[in-house]
Amino acid sequence: MPTRLSDSHHASAADLEACRLLLKGGSRSFHAASLLLPKSLHQPAGALYAFCRLADDEIDNAIDADAAPGSGQHGSPAAALTRLRRRLDRAYAGAPMDHPVDRAFADVVRVHAMPRALPEALLEGFAWDAEGRIYETIEDVLAYAARVAGAVGTMMTVLMGKRDAATLARACDLGCAMQLSNIARDVGEDARVGRLYLPRTWLREEGLDPDAWLAEPYFNDAIGRVVERLLSVADELYVRADAGIARLPMSCRPGIGAARRLYAEIGHEVRRRGGDSIASRAVVPGRRKLVLLARSVGAAALPVRADLSAPMAETRFLVDAVTDTMARAAQVRRAGEGRVEWTLGLFARLRARDNADMALSR
Repeated sequence: MPTRLSDSHHASAADLEACRLLLKGGSRSFHAASLLLPKSLHQPAGALYAFCRLADDEIDNAIDADAAPGSGQHGSPAAALTRLRRRLDRAYAGAPMDHPVDRAFADVVRVHAMPRALPEALLEGFAWDAEGRIYETIEDVLAYAARVAGAVGTMMTVLMGKRDAATLARACDLGCAMQLSNIARDVGEDARVGRLYLPRTWLREEGLDPDAWLAEPYFNDAIGRVVERLLSVADELYVRADAGIARLPMSCRPGIGAARRLYAEIGHEVRRRGGDSIASRAVVPGRRKLVLLARSVGAAALPVRADLSAPMAETRFLVDAVTDTMARAAQVRRAGEGRVEWTLGLFARLRARDNADMALSR
């Protein structure tokens, strides 16, 4: 089986370069962290990110067009989801759409035997965005984070060759933590387009009416406390995730550790602003990113306390998607081995019978 997408069936070198450029331009933090991954993962990680980015952009554009029908754009969120599911069908059928990202993603699916439930979970999260789902509790928010970020963390773990439940559970923790950091950073930006990912029960506990606040978002100490509460949950998940990073191949730890530190730093930057991500968007300075990248390289070999706790209820389905796929593959393999043994046994019995017949005929 090929280990590089450039050795595989669908994607050309130009396709892979298009994915790399999409990653470089789409997420500076993830791109910086990806540079610390082993070279063998650069192409599949870029292809995976490109597919996720393409899907996210298609849904966002459809939502924007739906909200402004006179914009000249075509399509609805439902139609965009239908198109994305068709693209997923084609990728898993080995007949990708005629697009660089689709061809590269189809190779990721084939080369790494990616369980289909993982990208399907991502699309489900985007569907929740399209339908304007309301998040009442932190569990609701974590269920959303599991789909739009935990699924990506799980897919990355599969790319790195780790499919055990303990490592996958911690990968989900990391993905969800990173999404909570993003939510804390984007409170104002999301609110201005009618989206609220802070748990509504938390706002009510602070004496805020979620719908009234969403209609006219502003910052005060109450919002700051809600944001801090969200960041505290993220901090707990980052600590849990450290045990998973320590279970990855040594060559992969600096890159994933860098992603963990860069996204956690987003939350720290929001804290330095008193939790105010309404007036402006928190950005990690470039010099600070370099420090964190260097720290990630140095910390890769340090021991971390094992955390073999079960996955969160909100992410268990992602872990099960991988382990169940492995179990089914093992069952098929055993069945195949059994058929081979039966066939060999049949040949042996026939040979013995022929030998016996020949002995009697003499």
